[in-house]
Order: sequence, then C-alpha cells, then structure tokens
Amino acid sequence: MAWIAGVDGCKAGWIAALVDTEAKEPPLLRVVPRLADLLEGPDAASLVAVDMPIGLPDRVNGSGRGPEQLVRPLLGERQSSVFSIPARAAVEAEDYWDACRLALSFSEPPRKVSKQGFHLFPKIREIDLLLRQTPPLRERVFEVHPELAFRTMKGASLTTPKKIRGVVNPAGMAERRALLVAAGISMDVAHARPPRGAAADDALDALAALVVARHIAAGRGTPFPDPPGRDSHGLPIAIWTFRSERPPAQDSAMTERPVTRPMIEAAAARIAGHARVTPVMRLGTGAFGSGADISLKLECLQHAGSFKTRGAFNNLLSLPVPAAGVSAASGGNHGAAVAYAAMKRGVKASIFVPEISPAAKIEAIRRFGADVVVGGAQYDDAQAACDRFVAETGALKIHPFAAVETIAGQGTLGREWDSQESDLDTVLVAVGGGGLISGIASWFAGSKVKVVGVEPEGSRALQAAFEAKGPVEVKVASVAADSLGARNVGQLVYDATKDAVDQIVLVPDAAITEAQGTLWRDFRLAVEPGGAAALGALLSGAYKPAAGERLGVLVCGANVDLAKLATIVG
Repeated sequence: MAWIAGVDGCKAGWIAALVDTEAKEPPLLRVVPRLADLLEGPDAASLVAVDMPIGLPDRVNGSGRGPEQLVRPLLGERQSSVFSIPARAAVEAEDYWDACRLALSFSEPPRKVSKQGFHLFPKIREIDLLLRQTPPLRERVFEVHPELAFRTMKGASLTTPKKIRGVVNPAGMAERRALLVAAGISMDVAHARPPRGAAADDALDALAALVVARHIAAGRGTPFPDPPGRDSHGLPIAIWTFRSERPPAQDSAMTERPVTRPMIEAAAARIAGHARVTPVMRLGTGAFGSGADISLKLECLQHAGSFKTRGAFNNLLSLPVPAAGVSAASGGNHGAAVAYAAMKRGVKASIFVPEISPAAKIEAIRRFGADVVVGGAQYDDAQAACDRFVAETGALKIHPFAAVETIAGQGTLGREWDSQESDLDTVLVAVGGGGLISGIASWFAGSKVKVVGVEPEGSRALQAAFEAKGPVEVKVASVAADSLGARNVGQLVYDATKDAVDQIVLVPDAAITEAQGTLWRDFRLAVEPGGAAALGALLSGAYKPAAGERLGVLVCGANVDLAKLATIVG
C-alpha cells in the first residue's frame, strides 16, 4: 500500500483523509490523536498535506509570514480565513498575553495575536517539534490551506463562507462539496458523517488537503513562495496548492459566452445534494464494433429520469418563487423534473404537456404532485398555453431550454462528466430544444473536448439554425418527438452553441429504436427514444469515431413507455 493523506486539526487531534494510491478505493476518514501516528509504522503515509503552519520566522514584517501575504490576494472575500502567524517566540508562549507581548516585540508593524490564532498554537508546536526532531519528514509533510485548495479547484474565488459567526453555513458547505466531487472525491465520501471528535467542516478541509496531496504526489504541486523559504531551523515555509489543468474561469473563451464556467460552477454548488451524481460505464475499445474507446454517461439514472432535474433545481434555487408557484411546458421530461424539484422544495407546480406526451411521462408528473394540463398537438402548443397561464397567475415560468438558469443547470452535467473522465476526446449529446447541449458545450468551450450534437432526421432545429446562421422554424416528425421535438431552438441556445458545438449529426428513427433495444438487451437499461439517440448516432455510423478516440456517449433519459419498449426488444 502507498498511502497519502490530507489532514486538518480537529477537537480530538487530527482528522485525516487517507487514500491508497495503488488501489481504487475511495478515501477513508480517520481521527488520530497525534500527527506522528500518520507518519510512523508499516501503514505510514508517504506524503501528508496538512492545514497547519509549518516553519516559523524569527521576526514578521507585514501581515504575517510570506506565504500568507502571497495567498490572501487570491482568495477574494475569503482573505480573512488566512490567519497571521506570529514569530516563533510568540507561538512558543503558552499564555495568551505573553504571546501578544512577544508578537508585538517581534513584528513590524507591531501586531498582537488573535484568539483564534492562539488556539492553533499547540498544534503548530506539535508539527514544529516533530519536523525538527525528524528531518527526513520535512520531505513528506507539506503545508496547505483549504480555501486556497478550493479556490484552485474552482478557478475563481469562492462565493460563500463555510461558517457565519461560528455557525456552519449550508450554502458554503454545499459549494465546497460540489468542488470536491468535481475533483474526484466520491459523493458518498464528500457527504459522509465525520468520525467522532471531528466536525463536518474539518472533514471537508481534510478532503481538500487530500486533493492537493494527490497533485503534489503527481508532480503538479505549486508552492507560495516558489521556491519555499526556510526558517532558522531549516523547516520549509510555503503554502502549497497545485497547477490546474483547466483553463481559468476568467479565460475569455468562457466569460464572453452567454453561459460561463463560473455560472456552471455556481449552479453545481447550488444543486449539490439535490441532483444525483450519475455514473459512467466504461466499455473500452471495440464496444459496438467501433475502434474507439467508448463509455456511457448514465444520466438516465438521474432523479425524475432525466438530466432536466439539474436545470429545474437551478431555477428553483436561483429565482424567487411567487405564491402561484412554478409552471412549465414540456413533452414530459422537463415537466417531470420541474414537478419533482417543486415537490422537494414544497412549491406548487402547474405543467402543460402536448397530446403526444407518453402516458408514462404524464403519470410521473402527476406522481410528483403537480397539476397537469394536456392540450395541443405539439410541444409549442403546450408552451403557448403555459405562457397564457403565467400571464394570468404570475407563476414563475421555468423554460426547458431558453433560459440561462436552465442552461447553467444542464451544464453541471458537463462539469461532472469532465471530472469523471478527464481524458475524453469527444462527447455525443442528444439535441431537442438545445438546453442540454448548450450547457455541456458551455462547460467544454475552449478545451480539447469536441461536443457533437445528435438530432433525429425528422427533428433538426439546431442543425437548421447552424445552416441559416440563426434560429429558424422546422417541422417535427420523429419517434423521439416527445423529448427531441422543439420546432425552434431560439436565440440563446444558438448563441451558446454556434461556436462551441463541433458538428451536428442526424440519425434515422430506426437507429434510435435500435439503440433502445441494444441498451436493454446488453445493459438492462430501459431508455426512451431521446435518451438513446446519441448511441443511435454511433450504431448507425452517423458519427464515425477515429481509432482509439476516447468517446463519451450520453444516455440522457429513462422515461420510456415500457409497453412500447417491449415491442422493440421483442
């Protein structure tokens, strides 16, 4: 075993997030009374990233040690989370007033010691003594700061604190958990109850330290300052983070788009714990007779049966909801998602669906407690009825694709997929109204990942918009029309996709139903036509991957009429 650890101080000693780099098991959370317990014995960690100052200056010039002064400007409003650690003489004092007197004597300008900083001194002294007595450990123990780690994961300053006046802030915890999941920490571990003797925020800080430890072990660590300084005892003085492999959030390729990466990051933090993290099934090279290395992203396992749940929650958690509740027009999936999210938030929902909506989808909407109004031949007819209802009642309209909040919510799927499979070359994404591909393309914009849209031959609103260099009306006639049947993608979707989607391919209905049958026979996945369309593009040859191409195929919806599926699979 080759253990590495992220560590934070806690009430009972130290909480460690440990992972064996030679295994594929999730991290373990463990509390130990002494830091040395993690560095000694047959199971000793080969590398420890710890949220505690290492290396103490004899004098302090300015607002703390050099690393603290370098890191604070990166943290925006979270600068105050980096305490000013005083000179060694003050840290070695065991009485608060003695520590303040010594800190004043050895700092320029003179600075006292904060009470919060003073409570850290016993643990700082513990690390200091350990590293001075055992010099080889100096190459294995690295100082980190959780807020800097989270800032690096996000590519921008965090928007919410973990605590407000000493009380845990749920929004701040959710934002950090979402970043940990995006960095490869499993949802179960990120939400796990901390061991006895540690608090939930201690556990998150230890996991953030573990993320940095992994990067340091892989040679991607970055110290502030670079190179690290040394104190008079030879201990390193530096706060470590890592080099992010993603473009920074302020990159012009992101910020000039209608929906940006920071907007998607914020949506991910907002909906964390409400939407599921759905799995990826890696099939390897040769699956479906292709020379590509293929995997399936199983968003069909999302709450309410489709990706739409992400956008629904982001709307409800972003916008004020009036007394009349929320309303949506839908072929079925969006309505089910809005109904589910409204049910979970205790909000009234009124859903308008066209006559072509499958009975299974209508039943799901009703099961989630929404009022359902069926009328009109196509989706656009239901949308017109929904608009009239909103005008009359003042309800909040949640659009299935032509809204920034919806697109940013769907973009969290791209962010999640990216964190699960960082080596993708191409993703195949089904297109209806275009909210899903807009969000995914907004996340991958400026990266190496190609986003390929898949539309039914009889429902090609996005391809028609690309050809016309603007949104246009199309006729709709497809087996997947209930979910991929928008007549016009609208300007917002066009603007979000026109430069970020690599190409659009069209698939015949026969290929879509073939993909449904394949997903059931080979994987026992009951998937609706729209959810199977992306795989249909691969099976039919509408999209031909190169040999060895890392291809991700999105399976995005499960709300299928089981009787119809039975006729397909025989």
